[in-house]
Amino acid sequence: MSRQEIKKILHNIDFQADSSLQEPFSKGLPILINLVEKLSEENEQLKIEIQKLRDENNQLKGEQGKPKIRGKKGRGKGKNVSSEKDRKEREGKKEKKQEIKKKDTTIDRTEICKVDPSILPADAEYRGYEPVLVQEILITTDNVEYRKEIFYSPSENRTYVGELPAGIVGEFGPGIRSLVCTLKYVANMSQPKIRELLENCGINISQSTISRILTKDETGFNQEKIDIFLSALEHTPYHQIDDTTVRVNGQNHYSQIFCNPYYTAFFTVPRKDRLTILDLLLCGRERTYRFDQMAFCLMADFRVGKKVIDQLRSLTDNKELCETQMQLLLEKVFKKGKNTKTRVMEAAAIQQFSVNVSNFLNVLSLIDFDRC
Repeated sequence: MSRQEIKKILHNIDFQADSSLQEPFSKGLPILINLVEKLSEENEQLKIEIQKLRDENNQLKGEQGKPKIRGKKGRGKGKNVSSEKDRKEREGKKEKKQEIKKKDTTIDRTEICKVDPSILPADAEYRGYEPVLVQEILITTDNVEYRKEIFYSPSENRTYVGELPAGIVGEFGPGIRSLVCTLKYVANMSQPKIRELLENCGINISQSTISRILTKDETGFNQEKIDIFLSALEHTPYHQIDDTTVRVNGQNHYSQIFCNPYYTAFFTVPRKDRLTILDLLLCGRERTYRFDQMAFCLMADFRVGKKVIDQLRSLTDNKELCETQMQLLLEKVFKKGKNTKTRVMEAAAIQQFSVNVSNFLNVLSLIDFDRC
């Protein structure tokens, strides 16, 4: 309701404050009441709308909106719960299913708790055992000094040294290495806290060693990630990709995210062009290039000049080139035009990738041709 409408309603009320008659009051009072109710309703609606706008503004700034506090359950409209008699009786606690707990828990050892014979009466009879399952964990050191035998052969001028058991790399065993990865990636602990925990358990380890375990792939974690990513590319029906800017050592990089309902893989790379995406999809394999009809069609889609395409067709028709051969070809064909070189490499690399990947139609949707 506008300000002019409110003034008009008040002006039309035939009301005299000093009149002793009740009739003017009886005519004007209902109008005022209706006006107050209408204004109050509009005021409440405006409050709700303002709160929604504030919440949206806070969410855009990365903050949280007004929390939604729900009322207690069981208090419906018109239900009187003011007296203790009318309150809903609390349901009894459900009994814990100890049998399921015992079934899923591995028993490492069994101990018998005997009764002191001195307190037993003469007629006491043996009735078996009452099982009580108690779970416990032990964190102890297992520091081993390996004494490797050494033999020297004068005739061969060669020294033979005994080998360490499988899985032993450096000064720390596989148990500590796997624990460091678990604390970091599962418990989300920082490296100083991991070091503090290990030192409290009796392990002398530096923070730089913990960093190397996490970043130098000493436990094979990166290879496991590559295997999962390759399996996901080959056996899942579709894939999605997105990127976000991150800072690495003060430089702008990009975090590439590949995902679908079955997996999510993150890669941090300095660029986000097509060749970078192809390198991620190759998972460390060498990039190769193929020049065939499909590759030349892709070059045309990438707006490579017809003269350049004809020259490449005469030099490389139906050929597969490695990285070194590709660079020599580009130096021979192009004197200038860095962008055109990149488009030629992208088209040839994508075509070669299409030949090697079985589900190329699904993976090709990852590569946005208009992205660069």
